[in-house]
Amino acid sequence: MSVTIAKNAGFCFGVKRATDFVEALAAREGSRTDIYTLGSLIHNRHYNEALAARGVRAIEIADAAAAAEKAVAAGRACVFIIRTHGVPKEDEERLHAIAERFPSVRIEDMTCPFVKRIHKIAAEETNEDTRFILLGTPTHPEVLGIMSHAVGEKVALPSFSEIEGYLSLRQNDQKTLILAAQTTQNLQEWKKTQKNLEKLYTKSKIFDTICSVTENKQTEAVALAASSDRMVVVGGTDSSNTGKLYELCRGVCPDTIRIESASELPEEYKKDAHKNVGIAAGASTPRGIILEVYKAMENFEQMLEESLKTLHTGETVTGIVTAIAKNEVYLDLGAKVTGVIAYDQITDEPNADLAAMFKVGEEVRVFVIRVDDGKGVATLSKKRVDSDKSWENIQALAESGEAIEGKVIDAVKGGLVMIAAGYRVFVPASQSGVERDGDLTPLVGTVQKVRIIDIDKQKKRAVASIRAIQREERKAKEEALRATLEVGQRFTGIVKNLTKYGAFVDIGGVDGMVHNSELSWRPIKHPSQVVSVGQEIEVYIKEIDVEKGRISLGYKTPEMDEFYQFVKDHAVGDVVEAKIVSMTPFGAFAEVAPNVDGLIHISKIALEKVARPEDVLTMGQIVTVKITDIDRENRKLSLSIRALLEEARRAEEKAAYEAERAERAAARKAEEEEEARLREEMAPYIVKTID
Repeated sequence: MSVTIAKNAGFCFGVKRATDFVEALAAREGSRTDIYTLGSLIHNRHYNEALAARGVRAIEIADAAAAAEKAVAAGRACVFIIRTHGVPKEDEERLHAIAERFPSVRIEDMTCPFVKRIHKIAAEETNEDTRFILLGTPTHPEVLGIMSHAVGEKVALPSFSEIEGYLSLRQNDQKTLILAAQTTQNLQEWKKTQKNLEKLYTKSKIFDTICSVTENKQTEAVALAASSDRMVVVGGTDSSNTGKLYELCRGVCPDTIRIESASELPEEYKKDAHKNVGIAAGASTPRGIILEVYKAMENFEQMLEESLKTLHTGETVTGIVTAIAKNEVYLDLGAKVTGVIAYDQITDEPNADLAAMFKVGEEVRVFVIRVDDGKGVATLSKKRVDSDKSWENIQALAESGEAIEGKVIDAVKGGLVMIAAGYRVFVPASQSGVERDGDLTPLVGTVQKVRIIDIDKQKKRAVASIRAIQREERKAKEEALRATLEVGQRFTGIVKNLTKYGAFVDIGGVDGMVHNSELSWRPIKHPSQVVSVGQEIEVYIKEIDVEKGRISLGYKTPEMDEFYQFVKDHAVGDVVEAKIVSMTPFGAFAEVAPNVDGLIHISKIALEKVARPEDVLTMGQIVTVKITDIDRENRKLSLSIRALLEEARRAEEKAAYEAERAERAAARKAEEEEEARLREEMAPYIVKTID
């Protein structure tokens, strides 16, 4: 007896994606998480029973809230799995409402991408002026989910004859016909429906939505049935695609049977050595059940060896992406175990979006870190494979000297770590383009051009240089701009880097340096006190050193000079308020305006001799001072408290003198008045002497 299994028999990639994900989830979180599928995960009783034994339970939407409450009350997490067929729109909305209510509840959507596409068609293409017809079984879960997304007139019918009868009663309206099919629909029935409706209705939009996997599975099964004496179709009794496979195979091979497991296989199928038997299976049929059927008719061990390879730690293998989670990617490795790539074995990039990096169905080359047959999981690394491939590229780049772009991911002692050409390379601080002892951290997260300048083949280490590229680019730009640069030219520049003695500013492709002394009129310890990396500032060329290729820039202007502004509005002799800000053995410094200090010499603090300024003054004290000298060249102010005290004393002395004079004058006046009064009184008694 010759037994042939159809190449695409069993799980389609959508079902494989869901089962791999749920199995890995149960192995990883089953001990601490309640896991529920919304309805049976797939249409296969044996598989669903096996899942239940591992703690994965099927649940209806009506019981979801109670299940979540129970998990929360027990202090456990809760996960709801949306199966491959999808769910009605309203059920999905109810699930999300539960997840919003309970933070420990999460939803994992395993709806087949082909089904998702029909959801989108139903939602976007239908309205009150359309008639949406879906070729499919009206009660099938997939169909119920699709129909919930359509609006306006909508109906699901299982055959062309029923669609034709339905439309015959609606020929006079002007609605646009929208036609799609259940993903597992009979291909021949769909082609007949499509062909006839295209002839009958010009105002229609027909979407070919039968899953390509289903189409291939049906085509392959029919071809196998045509070349076989007997045909066995394996699948769940409630599986729609299995039923359609059975109908198609029986159409070309009358001796076709449909079974759910090997236990249902008739005895004659096990013993007849003169028949060619073909085996096909629905998309929800596990590989193990197919092999059990095969075992009943052929050498199982040989088939198992051929169909399910054994993985070994240290191997590099190719797998197919079946599911993508937030921090993991699941692969079908064609083995007994499910492949899992953790986030840190995929990329070093923080906050990378795995859904954007991978697509379900694509092939990925991975390194096997560990195989756990007990849990049915293989721990994989994509970084390891990428690293080996990238190392080959790095060696080639080192030989060619080609410049490449890389992203700085960390600043470490002695330099920077970058990812360039997919490989981790080191950039010494001296090759970073940052001046000696400069801060490297602003470069973290930036993309830089580098050249590989050294490799260690034995240790697989690469050293790169940003500075080499910058030097070349700077030289080219400087040569182009040098002819146009002149002392005094003004530019709006961008601060590129800070060192302890100044700021480097890009003035349009060429860097110039603003020394600390040119950043501020007052002494500063670091340029960060005035400017920051990335800031736009107005600068002008102070000097061009052609021989050394250096450009010195100026930044400060008289308008920025607080001293200049102060002396512009004040003169010697002015009296101002000042705050004591520091003291020295020879006097005290007082701030007369923001960032403008003047010296009150110890001899100018008080009228009497002072041993120490702090004997008379205190820090922060507000005093009134007189400006006694302005040294514009050396930017110095001389202040005096004593001058005002002396003026006050002189004023007091003058006032006392004036008061005394006034008192004496008043006394004299009083005497004179008294004398005049007496004369007047004595006048009658005075005998005049007559000569």
